Amino acid sequence: MSEPKIRVDAQIQAKEAVYSLWQIILYFLKLGAIGFGGPVALTGYMYRDLVEKKAWISESDYKDGLALAQLAPGPLAAQLAIYLGYVQYRVLGATLAGFAFVIPSFLMVIILGWAYVAFGGLAWMQAVFYAVGASVIGIIAFSAFKLTTKTIGKDRLLWAIFLVAGLVTVITESENVLLFLGAGILYWLVKAPPKSFWKKTNLNSIAVLPLVSAFGIMSTTESSTLWRIFTFFAKAGTFVFGSGLAIVPFLYSGVVKEYGWLNAQQFVDAVAVAMITPGPVVITTGFIGYLVDGFTGASVAALATFFPCYLLTVIPAPFFKKYGKLPGINAFVNGVTAAATGAISGAVIVLGQRSIIDIPTALFAIITLALLWKSKKVSEPLIILVAAVVGILVYPLMH
Repeated sequence: MSEPKIRVDAQIQAKEAVYSLWQIILYFLKLGAIGFGGPVALTGYMYRDLVEKKAWISESDYKDGLALAQLAPGPLAAQLAIYLGYVQYRVLGATLAGFAFVIPSFLMVIILGWAYVAFGGLAWMQAVFYAVGASVIGIIAFSAFKLTTKTIGKDRLLWAIFLVAGLVTVITESENVLLFLGAGILYWLVKAPPKSFWKKTNLNSIAVLPLVSAFGIMSTTESSTLWRIFTFFAKAGTFVFGSGLAIVPFLYSGVVKEYGWLNAQQFVDAVAVAMITPGPVVITTGFIGYLVDGFTGASVAALATFFPCYLLTVIPAPFFKKYGKLPGINAFVNGVTAAATGAISGAVIVLGQRSIIDIPTALFAIITLALLWKSKKVSEPLIILVAAVVGILVYPLMH
């Protein structure tokens, strides 16, 4: 009796292991190297590639990862990459997937930081960002549309949650974790009312851990530039939810106003660098760290930004893996996912207001959206490259 059971278990395990650790590392290395568009586009690429095309990740695992990424503080796309690495290969997979996703853009901002210091400013980058920023809006709008249609479905309550979250994001220009938690609880109470389910779970610790770690960081004596860099960016990684959209005002208040490490123009250039490089938008912290204290400062700033989100993704991940299929948890995750998708869609409008400033930039966004809508063969990196070249030609005529 035991031999058939062993054979069946082996078959199930073989079926689950549809990709190797090396394959998932290479995927995130590639995405980190050519994935433009910020968290909205990057999460969309992960869904398209890993769920739809390759079928490495199940729909439910992706939704669990997206929900956890929204609940825990830190950069959304990096957290989702860490979680998807965890799905099959646990802590090792999460660690290597996260590192592979971040390292290409980190190396790029180091090179740009060196050029910025060596040659005095990035005037040409303003021309590039003029066009690239607008094209990025077209990319993330298309990704947000695909993500919405796949995750929301026809459920009216999910659509209501989606719309409310989108409106709140547009009005406040920020993301509120209480909104995501409230959406999850509402959908859970309506769709799968609890009997004795809602007790103290790991979800409670998600909100507590960042506060404990942050207060511990803040209470430590700051005695050197590197330590100040570490503590400040660790706070940024601990308190900011969702995307680069949320981290920018936090960084500005500390980097420019509190510490005076950069002036306002240097900070704008740092944000521009993050937007024209692939990978997570918050990699701008690496550029800022480089301007403050060279390669060491960049490394410390990047590590401090991403390490809290790594811990706050890996620690709760077993809970989502083990209990995510229960009706109550599943309903909660669906509610959070709807709110997260709404917030992401709202962020498209917020970012669009900053990037689409005249007729040419509007045309860049519209043409990009049309290309992606009509053709599956057009790649985003190619669009970004063409937009950068055209921007250098058009920008002087408009300014």
